[in-house]
Amino acid sequence: MDQPPQQQEVPGDQSRMQPVPDCGEQTYRGSGRLSGKVAVITGGDSGIGRAVAIAYAREGADVVISHLAEPDDAEDTAGWVREAGRTALTIAGDVSEPGHCREIVRRTVAELGRVDVLVNNAAFQMNHSDLEEISDEEWQYTFATNVSAMFYLVKACLPHMEPGSSVIGSTSVNSDMPSPDLAPYAATKAAIANFCASLAQMLGPRGIRVNSVAPGPIWTPLIPSTMPPEKVEHFGEDTPLGRPGQPAELAGAYVLLASDEGSYMSGARVAVTGGRPIL
Repeated sequence: MDQPPQQQEVPGDQSRMQPVPDCGEQTYRGSGRLSGKVAVITGGDSGIGRAVAIAYAREGADVVISHLAEPDDAEDTAGWVREAGRTALTIAGDVSEPGHCREIVRRTVAELGRVDVLVNNAAFQMNHSDLEEISDEEWQYTFATNVSAMFYLVKACLPHMEPGSSVIGSTSVNSDMPSPDLAPYAATKAAIANFCASLAQMLGPRGIRVNSVAPGPIWTPLIPSTMPPEKVEHFGEDTPLGRPGQPAELAGAYVLLASDEGSYMSGARVAVTGGRPIL
């Protein structure tokens, strides 16, 4: 895949990316593996979250799309969910705020009755070559968005989850192979992997499975909105497969971990990295 140098403001707009990411809109085919389930996906409006939302809907799930601010991507994703014949609920707000995390769960339960699958996918990153460039506020916001939000969401969801429910965290190849230019982000992704491993053991007796997916370089709005144009142009070239991944290429992993086919999978970390190893 060739992507020209490009830059956007955070959080980025998927429709303005060149090329536009493939989230499975034209290719994903469902087979009823999530029939009747209710799934909450943070960062569900674009990129990986959008691909997961489309796949889940085509597998039979109703989908809650938590997103930050831009309504266009969220409504477009919701349209694909509804086209699959499923309910789509969009909830705008900042998951770095504990109260908003609880509001996501409250509205989900009020309108859809329960939570069967929680996908903690929303994330923030910025590119810095020097530690002195990272403000205290940015450090705290990165951890609040990427790590603390998962704690608040899981805690709020648990009273509404039955045995067989699933929690999925989006970690990263950066958890094992941290980029020095993404130090705060990489640290949060290691924390997510560790937290998922703890939760798998803590929640197992309740019949709730917890796993994580570790993406490599994936072509999402986070890339042109948080990296300099020259890095965007060569993004993903250093993987063994020689290219960035498309969001649609991760959807199957998230479906497996949410489905009954993954009923004995808990505490796992699934690598979708284009050949980069994780520990």
